[in-house]
Amino acid sequence: MSTPIADYGIIGNAYTVALVSRSGSIDWLCLPRFDSDSVFGALLGNEENGRWLIEPTAEITSTSRQYRGDTGILETQMETAEGKITIIDFMPMAEGEDQVDIIRIVRGDEGTVAMHTDIVMRFDYGRGIPWVRHHFGGPRAIAGPHAVQFTTPVPLDGTPQMHTAGEFTVKAGQSLSFTMSWYPSHHRGFIYRDPYEMLQRTENAWHDWASQCILPKKWRDPVMRSAITLKMLTYHPTGGIVAAATTSLPEALGGVRNWDYRFCWLRDATFTLYALLTSGYRSEARAWREWLLRAAAGHPAEMQIMYGIAGERRLTEYELAWLPGYADSKPVRIGNAAHEQLQLDVYGELMDAFYACHRFGLEPSDVTWDLQLKLLEYLETIWDKPDQGMWEVRGEPRHFTFSKVMVWVAFDRGIKLIEQYGCKGPIEHWTEIRDKIAAQILGNAFDSHRNTFVQYYGATDLDASLLLIPLLGFLPVEDPRIRGTIEAVERELMVDGFVIRYPTHEETDGLPEGEGVFLACSFWLANCLALIGRRHDAITLFEKLLALCNDVGLMSEEYDPRTGCLLGNFPQAFSHTAIINTAAHLAQIETASAARGND
Repeated sequence: MSTPIADYGIIGNAYTVALVSRSGSIDWLCLPRFDSDSVFGALLGNEENGRWLIEPTAEITSTSRQYRGDTGILETQMETAEGKITIIDFMPMAEGEDQVDIIRIVRGDEGTVAMHTDIVMRFDYGRGIPWVRHHFGGPRAIAGPHAVQFTTPVPLDGTPQMHTAGEFTVKAGQSLSFTMSWYPSHHRGFIYRDPYEMLQRTENAWHDWASQCILPKKWRDPVMRSAITLKMLTYHPTGGIVAAATTSLPEALGGVRNWDYRFCWLRDATFTLYALLTSGYRSEARAWREWLLRAAAGHPAEMQIMYGIAGERRLTEYELAWLPGYADSKPVRIGNAAHEQLQLDVYGELMDAFYACHRFGLEPSDVTWDLQLKLLEYLETIWDKPDQGMWEVRGEPRHFTFSKVMVWVAFDRGIKLIEQYGCKGPIEHWTEIRDKIAAQILGNAFDSHRNTFVQYYGATDLDASLLLIPLLGFLPVEDPRIRGTIEAVERELMVDGFVIRYPTHEETDGLPEGEGVFLACSFWLANCLALIGRRHDAITLFEKLLALCNDVGLMSEEYDPRTGCLLGNFPQAFSHTAIINTAAHLAQIETASAARGND
């Protein structure tokens, strides 16, 4: 049986992350980058697909865990009849891709506890068994380009099942350290780093970074944890932020909606920038902006909706038939075919992101504006085409309402950059195009009988992306069509108090029906409720959403209200940016309300 997604915490070094279960098993780790092949892949199969377990040999009577303050250092305490131990898991911030260290320290808290460790290394996503021999006092594994060295005071030996295992005891006041160091197999070796020194350095580095957070104190803990999570999902060399640390965690258990999210989406651009800038992380925001510029460079006709973490464009999708998938959810996919789709919304998201940089005072550049001029010049020739929409449907292209609204946003932000910041461009021409787009949307995407916008031109179904219309400024919040759309979403897209993306008809998105509620959409509703004056309802929904984070503050892409299980890839950057942005928005509204003397 698969471990519940909520049972995982993460550790990371801004190059890759590992998923650590409550039971002390690292079940997912790709080396040396987020998008590399896994060495521990039990998350999508079983222990024979790779894992690293450290646990007491006796029955565990209770387990608790937490991050050590505002850091990425995960502490899991386990109690048995013999005593208590704490496993301290972390990854020192890497200084390059030539070596990645995973450090696990077992600390005795009470009594004397017998322990067991079992290491199953399987490269190539769970099927590559390495050559293992003893070196430097511990096992060294080699498989093609990969080499892994273990450094530990505990003897580790091979088993007939091609595992590496060891038994040991830890007493109260005693600590034993295990270090796994990855390096390219063609290098002569690795650099040994004292694990306790690295623990102190890592803790200090995290606390220094966390001290930069400037958001209000209300909801500080979930906001801080979300910011730390975004930092761990950042690929340091380029500033790219992956959508999630995993691939193929299902949107419905046993279903086929299983996608690789270890890439960077242009869709996330503005949401991410706002989250970083409002929380005080200007250097990370600047690095993300620079990643966007490099990724989108080239002819606008070749711009993609997503790229690799270094800006790679070829993200070929294929299936791993040898992996059974999480909870038998097949297929397991590597790569993402949606990178070849036309999604018109990304042009608006890029323009909005660059506009946000101006609003928050990030230094402008001529290169940025030159790119924006070319983007709008090309967008003028394609804006009235059907596309796949922001949800990357695999059905027939349609005139999705949100796509057209984002096309309007693209020209609107270009106009604002001229009016407000002195950029030079054809403002009259862009204004004519913007007005033409608005007229088309209002004439084709609004259902006057139900007083709501719809998913695409001529549709009857709604789409949660319609909640972004007032947040983007397409219509003022006082417009009755906005309130009507918000109320329609509450009527038609709510499941047990949460918002689904849209009704999953196979004819619309080309896939079998069924998925959980998409958590970011419920955050959008909370923002809309606050905008129309329903502040109490907004805060109630926001706090209900925060309660869905697991015990260490992490949130996935989706949630199943029937089973109470997190679904989808984990942890999800889109969900965590929504936590930060909604907290900032609600705090801003609360402050403004207090200044006016309102309740």
